[in-house]
Amino acid sequence: MRAIWKGAVSFGLVSIAVKLYSATEEKDIRFHQVHRTDGGRIKYQRTCSIDGEVVSYDDIAKGYDIGGGEMVILTDEDFAELPLTTSRAIDVLQFVPAEQIDPLLFAKSYYLEPEGQAAKPYVLLRDALSEADRVAIVKIALRQREQLATLRVHDDVLVLNTMLWPDEVRTPDFGFLDDDIETRPAELAMASSLIDSMAGSFKPEEFTDNYRAALQEVIDAKVEGREIVAPEEAEEAPAAAVDLMAALKASVERAKAARGEAAEATPIKKAAPAKKAAAKKTTAAKKATPARKAAKKAS
Repeated sequence: MRAIWKGAVSFGLVSIAVKLYSATEEKDIRFHQVHRTDGGRIKYQRTCSIDGEVVSYDDIAKGYDIGGGEMVILTDEDFAELPLTTSRAIDVLQFVPAEQIDPLLFAKSYYLEPEGQAAKPYVLLRDALSEADRVAIVKIALRQREQLATLRVHDDVLVLNTMLWPDEVRTPDFGFLDDDIETRPAELAMASSLIDSMAGSFKPEEFTDNYRAALQEVIDAKVEGREIVAPEEAEEAPAAAVDLMAALKASVERAKAARGEAAEATPIKKAAPAKKAAAKKTTAAKKATPARKAAKKAS
Protein backbone atom coordinates (compact mmCIF):
# COMPACT_ATOMS: atom_id res chain seq x y z
CA MET A 1 0.00 0.00 0.00
CA ARG A 2 1.09 3.58 -0.64
CA ALA A 3 0.54 6.29 1.96
CA ILE A 4 -1.71 9.09 0.71
CA TRP A 5 -1.15 11.47 3.65
CA LYS A 6 1.40 12.07 6.38
CA GLY A 7 0.88 14.05 9.54
CA ALA A 8 0.15 13.63 13.23
CA VAL A 9 -2.74 12.79 15.52
CA SER A 10 -3.07 15.63 18.02
CA PHE A 11 -4.29 14.01 21.24
CA GLY A 12 -4.19 16.62 24.01
CA LEU A 13 -0.51 17.51 24.36
CA VAL A 14 0.51 14.23 22.74
CA SER A 15 1.44 14.19 19.04
CA ILE A 16 1.48 10.86 17.19
CA ALA A 17 3.17 10.82 13.78
CA VAL A 18 1.15 8.68 11.36
CA LYS A 19 0.74 7.70 7.73
CA LEU A 20 -2.67 7.35 6.13
CA TYR A 21 -3.60 4.51 3.76
CA SER A 22 -6.83 3.77 1.92
CA ALA A 23 -8.45 0.85 3.75
CA THR A 24 -10.66 -0.16 0.82
CA GLU A 25 -10.42 -0.58 -2.93
CA GLU A 26 -13.08 -0.96 -5.57
CA LYS A 27 -12.99 -4.25 -7.45
CA ASP A 28 -15.16 -3.04 -10.29
CA ILE A 29 -14.04 -4.02 -13.80
CA ARG A 30 -13.01 -0.85 -15.62
CA PHE A 31 -13.35 -0.17 -19.32
CA HIS A 32 -11.91 2.37 -21.76
CA GLN A 33 -13.92 4.08 -24.44
CA VAL A 34 -12.58 2.84 -27.77
CA HIS A 35 -13.28 3.09 -31.49
CA ARG A 36 -15.55 0.15 -32.29
CA THR A 37 -13.85 -0.68 -35.61
CA ASP A 38 -10.16 -0.73 -34.57
CA GLY A 39 -10.09 -0.53 -30.74
CA GLY A 40 -8.26 2.80 -30.67
CA ARG A 41 -8.59 4.74 -27.40
CA ILE A 42 -10.88 7.77 -27.49
CA LYS A 43 -9.09 10.94 -26.34
CA TYR A 44 -10.59 14.19 -25.14
CA GLN A 45 -9.06 17.65 -25.27
CA ARG A 46 -9.62 20.47 -22.79
CA THR A 47 -10.88 23.41 -24.83
CA CYS A 48 -12.07 26.86 -23.84
CA SER A 49 -15.80 27.41 -24.44
CA ILE A 50 -15.17 31.05 -25.43
CA ASP A 51 -12.28 30.97 -27.93
CA GLY A 52 -12.24 27.23 -28.71
CA GLU A 53 -8.50 26.99 -27.99
CA VAL A 54 -6.92 23.90 -26.40
CA VAL A 55 -5.92 24.78 -22.80
CA SER A 56 -2.86 23.31 -21.03
CA TYR A 57 -2.93 22.25 -17.37
CA ASP A 58 -0.82 25.28 -16.38
CA ASP A 59 -3.53 27.63 -17.62
CA ILE A 60 -6.42 25.88 -15.87
CA ALA A 61 -7.80 27.44 -12.67
CA LYS A 62 -10.84 26.83 -10.49
CA GLY A 63 -13.91 28.96 -11.17
CA TYR A 64 -17.02 29.57 -9.05
CA ASP A 65 -20.17 30.38 -11.02
CA ILE A 66 -22.05 33.27 -9.40
CA GLY A 67 -24.75 33.29 -12.06
CA GLY A 68 -25.54 35.65 -14.90
CA GLY A 69 -22.58 34.38 -16.90
CA GLU A 70 -20.08 35.67 -14.33
CA MET A 71 -17.28 33.52 -12.92
CA VAL A 72 -15.00 34.13 -9.92
CA ILE A 73 -11.55 32.65 -10.65
CA LEU A 74 -9.48 31.25 -7.75
CA THR A 75 -5.75 30.57 -8.02
CA ASP A 76 -3.47 28.23 -6.06
CA GLU A 77 -2.37 31.25 -4.02
CA ASP A 78 -5.96 31.88 -2.93
CA PHE A 79 -6.24 28.34 -1.57
CA ALA A 80 -2.80 28.49 0.07
CA GLU A 81 -3.88 31.49 2.15
CA LEU A 82 -6.88 29.71 3.64
CA PRO A 83 -6.59 28.94 7.42
CA LEU A 84 -6.49 25.14 7.08
CA THR A 85 -4.95 24.21 10.44
CA THR A 86 -5.62 20.50 9.91
CA SER A 87 -3.49 20.27 6.76
CA ARG A 88 -0.90 18.17 8.60
CA ALA A 89 -2.75 17.23 11.76
CA ILE A 90 -5.65 15.05 12.86
CA ASP A 91 -7.20 17.07 15.67
CA VAL A 92 -9.08 15.02 18.27
CA LEU A 93 -12.14 17.05 19.33
CA GLN A 94 -13.99 14.68 21.68
CA PHE A 95 -14.74 11.03 22.47
CA VAL A 96 -18.27 9.69 22.00
CA PRO A 97 -20.12 6.33 22.10
CA ALA A 98 -20.04 4.72 18.65
CA GLU A 99 -23.80 4.06 18.65
CA GLN A 100 -24.48 7.81 18.67
CA ILE A 101 -23.11 8.15 15.13
CA ASP A 102 -25.55 7.45 12.30
CA PRO A 103 -23.86 5.20 9.67
CA LEU A 104 -25.43 7.47 7.04
CA LEU A 105 -22.68 9.98 7.87
CA PHE A 106 -19.75 7.67 7.04
CA ALA A 107 -17.89 8.20 3.75
CA LYS A 108 -14.48 6.51 3.31
CA SER A 109 -12.15 4.42 5.50
CA TYR A 110 -8.38 4.75 6.04
CA TYR A 111 -5.78 2.84 8.05
CA LEU A 112 -3.36 4.75 10.27
CA GLU A 113 0.21 3.48 10.69
CA PRO A 114 2.61 4.92 13.27
CA GLU A 115 5.69 6.56 11.76
CA GLY A 116 9.18 6.66 13.24
CA GLN A 117 9.20 6.48 17.05
CA ALA A 118 5.43 6.97 17.36
CA ALA A 119 4.54 3.29 17.92
CA LYS A 120 4.20 3.58 21.70
CA PRO A 121 1.86 6.62 21.82
CA TYR A 122 -0.06 5.06 18.91
CA VAL A 123 -0.61 1.84 20.89
CA LEU A 124 -1.49 3.91 23.96
CA LEU A 125 -4.27 5.76 22.09
CA ARG A 126 -5.45 2.50 20.51
CA ASP A 127 -5.70 0.67 23.85
CA ALA A 128 -7.29 3.67 25.58
CA LEU A 129 -10.01 3.84 22.91
CA SER A 130 -10.68 0.12 23.30
CA GLU A 131 -10.87 0.39 27.09
CA ALA A 132 -13.23 3.38 26.94
CA ASP A 133 -15.39 1.70 24.26
CA ARG A 134 -15.65 5.03 22.46
CA VAL A 135 -14.59 6.59 19.17
CA ALA A 136 -12.74 9.86 18.70
CA ILE A 137 -14.34 12.68 16.72
CA VAL A 138 -11.59 14.38 14.71
CA LYS A 139 -10.98 16.90 11.94
CA ILE A 140 -8.60 16.29 9.04
CA ALA A 141 -7.84 18.05 5.75
CA LEU A 142 -7.68 15.78 2.70
CA ARG A 143 -7.36 17.06 -0.86
CA GLN A 144 -7.72 20.70 0.20
CA ARG A 145 -10.94 20.01 2.06
CA GLU A 146 -11.45 19.87 5.80
CA GLN A 147 -13.47 16.85 6.85
CA LEU A 148 -15.10 15.53 9.96
CA ALA A 149 -14.06 11.97 10.83
CA THR A 150 -13.92 9.31 13.51
CA LEU A 151 -10.99 7.33 14.90
CA ARG A 152 -11.77 3.80 16.05
CA VAL A 153 -9.98 0.48 16.53
CA HIS A 154 -10.24 -2.38 14.03
CA ASP A 155 -7.97 -5.45 14.13
CA ASP A 156 -5.52 -3.65 16.45
CA VAL A 157 -5.17 -0.77 13.97
CA LEU A 158 -6.52 2.77 14.23
CA VAL A 159 -9.04 3.40 11.46
CA LEU A 160 -10.14 6.83 10.32
CA ASN A 161 -13.62 7.09 8.80
CA THR A 162 -14.32 10.38 7.04
CA MET A 163 -17.83 11.69 7.54
CA LEU A 164 -20.29 13.96 5.82
CA TRP A 165 -21.09 17.27 7.45
CA PRO A 166 -24.63 17.35 8.89
CA ASP A 167 -25.85 19.81 6.22
CA GLU A 168 -24.74 17.35 3.51
CA VAL A 169 -27.34 14.77 4.56
CA ARG A 170 -30.69 15.24 2.84
CA THR A 171 -33.97 15.10 4.74
CA PRO A 172 -36.41 12.55 3.26
CA ASP A 173 -39.51 14.31 1.95
CA PHE A 174 -41.93 11.61 0.79
CA GLY A 175 -45.69 11.88 0.58
CA PHE A 176 -46.45 8.60 2.33
CA LEU A 177 -44.89 9.91 5.57
CA ASP A 178 -47.89 12.23 5.98
CA ASP A 179 -50.42 9.45 5.33
CA ASP A 180 -52.10 7.61 8.19
CA ILE A 181 -51.03 4.08 7.28
CA GLU A 182 -51.66 1.28 9.81
CA THR A 183 -50.51 -2.32 9.73
CA ARG A 184 -52.70 -5.13 11.00
CA PRO A 185 -51.40 -7.17 13.97
CA ALA A 186 -51.48 -10.38 11.91
CA GLU A 187 -49.44 -8.75 9.12
CA LEU A 188 -46.88 -7.46 11.60
CA ALA A 189 -46.64 -10.88 13.26
CA MET A 190 -46.12 -12.60 9.91
CA ALA A 191 -43.47 -10.06 8.90
CA SER A 192 -41.70 -10.71 12.21
CA SER A 193 -41.80 -14.46 11.48
CA LEU A 194 -40.22 -13.78 8.09
CA ILE A 195 -37.43 -11.79 9.73
CA ASP A 196 -36.85 -14.64 12.23
CA SER A 197 -36.73 -17.25 9.46
CA MET A 198 -34.08 -15.22 7.60
CA ALA A 199 -32.03 -14.24 10.67
CA GLY A 200 -28.32 -15.02 10.77
CA SER A 201 -24.84 -13.74 11.66
CA PHE A 202 -23.22 -11.39 9.17
CA LYS A 203 -20.16 -13.00 7.55
CA PRO A 204 -18.91 -10.76 4.71
CA GLU A 205 -16.91 -13.57 3.08
CA GLU A 206 -20.14 -15.43 2.32
CA PHE A 207 -21.27 -12.76 -0.15
CA THR A 208 -19.88 -12.39 -3.66
CA ASP A 209 -20.32 -10.06 -6.61
CA ASN A 210 -21.95 -12.46 -9.06
CA TYR A 211 -22.25 -9.87 -11.82
CA ARG A 212 -18.53 -9.04 -11.71
CA ALA A 213 -17.64 -12.76 -11.79
CA ALA A 214 -19.88 -13.34 -14.82
CA LEU A 215 -18.47 -10.28 -16.60
CA GLN A 216 -14.90 -11.46 -15.94
CA GLU A 217 -15.82 -14.86 -17.41
CA VAL A 218 -17.05 -13.13 -20.58
CA ILE A 219 -13.78 -11.17 -20.85
CA ASP A 220 -11.64 -14.28 -20.24
CA ALA A 221 -13.61 -16.21 -22.87
CA LYS A 222 -13.02 -13.46 -25.44
CA VAL A 223 -9.29 -13.37 -24.64
CA GLU A 224 -8.96 -17.16 -24.97
CA GLY A 225 -11.26 -17.43 -28.01
CA ARG A 226 -13.68 -19.70 -26.16
CA GLU A 227 -17.42 -19.82 -26.63
CA ILE A 228 -19.19 -17.53 -24.22
CA VAL A 229 -21.55 -19.49 -21.97
CA ALA A 230 -24.61 -17.50 -21.02
CA PRO A 231 -25.02 -17.29 -17.23
CA GLU A 232 -28.13 -18.65 -15.56
CA GLU A 233 -31.04 -16.27 -15.76
CA ALA A 234 -31.79 -14.46 -12.55
CA GLU A 235 -35.23 -14.76 -11.01
CA GLU A 236 -37.66 -12.12 -12.19
CA ALA A 237 -38.59 -9.48 -9.69
CA PRO A 238 -41.89 -10.43 -8.06
CA ALA A 239 -44.93 -8.39 -8.98
CA ALA A 240 -46.52 -6.15 -6.40
CA ALA A 241 -48.33 -8.28 -3.83
CA VAL A 242 -52.10 -8.23 -4.12
CA ASP A 243 -52.60 -10.24 -0.91
CA LEU A 244 -49.93 -9.08 1.55
CA MET A 245 -50.56 -11.85 4.06
CA ALA A 246 -50.34 -14.56 1.37
CA ALA A 247 -47.10 -13.06 0.08
CA LEU A 248 -45.60 -12.92 3.58
CA LYS A 249 -46.60 -16.51 4.35
CA ALA A 250 -45.14 -17.76 1.05
CA SER A 251 -41.95 -15.85 1.80
CA VAL A 252 -41.62 -17.50 5.21
CA GLU A 253 -42.08 -20.98 3.72
CA ARG A 254 -39.53 -20.28 0.98
CA ALA A 255 -37.00 -18.99 3.54
CA LYS A 256 -37.46 -22.14 5.61
CA ALA A 257 -37.08 -24.33 2.54
CA ALA A 258 -33.85 -22.53 1.65
CA ARG A 259 -32.53 -23.40 5.10
CA GLY A 260 -33.60 -27.02 4.75
CA GLU A 261 -36.30 -26.73 7.39
CA ALA A 262 -39.60 -28.58 7.10
CA ALA A 263 -42.30 -26.49 5.49
CA GLU A 264 -44.68 -26.66 8.45
CA ALA A 265 -47.48 -24.31 9.30
CA THR A 266 -45.97 -20.99 10.23
CA PRO A 267 -46.79 -20.03 13.83
CA ILE A 268 -48.14 -16.53 14.19
CA LYS A 269 -46.61 -14.51 17.00
CA LYS A 270 -48.84 -12.66 19.39
CA ALA A 271 -49.51 -9.11 18.30
CA ALA A 272 -47.77 -6.24 20.00
CA PRO A 273 -49.54 -4.78 23.09
CA ALA A 274 -50.10 -1.54 21.18
CA LYS A 275 -52.75 -3.28 19.08
CA LYS A 276 -55.12 -4.10 22.01
CA ALA A 277 -58.20 -2.80 20.23
CA ALA A 278 -57.67 -5.17 17.31
CA ALA A 279 -57.05 -8.07 19.69
CA LYS A 280 -60.34 -7.44 21.51
CA LYS A 281 -62.25 -7.55 18.24
CA THR A 282 -60.67 -10.91 17.40
CA THR A 283 -61.58 -12.34 20.82
CA ALA A 284 -65.16 -11.13 20.49
CA ALA A 285 -65.42 -12.79 17.10
CA LYS A 286 -64.22 -16.12 18.52
CA LYS A 287 -66.77 -16.00 21.35
CA ALA A 288 -69.56 -15.31 18.89
CA THR A 289 -68.74 -18.42 16.83
CA PRO A 290 -70.25 -21.08 19.23
CA ALA A 291 -73.46 -19.04 19.49
CA ARG A 292 -73.81 -19.08 15.71
CA LYS A 293 -73.27 -22.86 15.61
CA ALA A 294 -75.95 -23.37 18.28
CA ALA A 295 -78.39 -21.23 16.30
CA LYS A 296 -77.77 -23.33 13.15
CA LYS A 297 -78.48 -26.63 15.02
CA ALA A 298 -81.64 -25.23 16.47
CA SER A 299 -82.89 -24.31 13.01
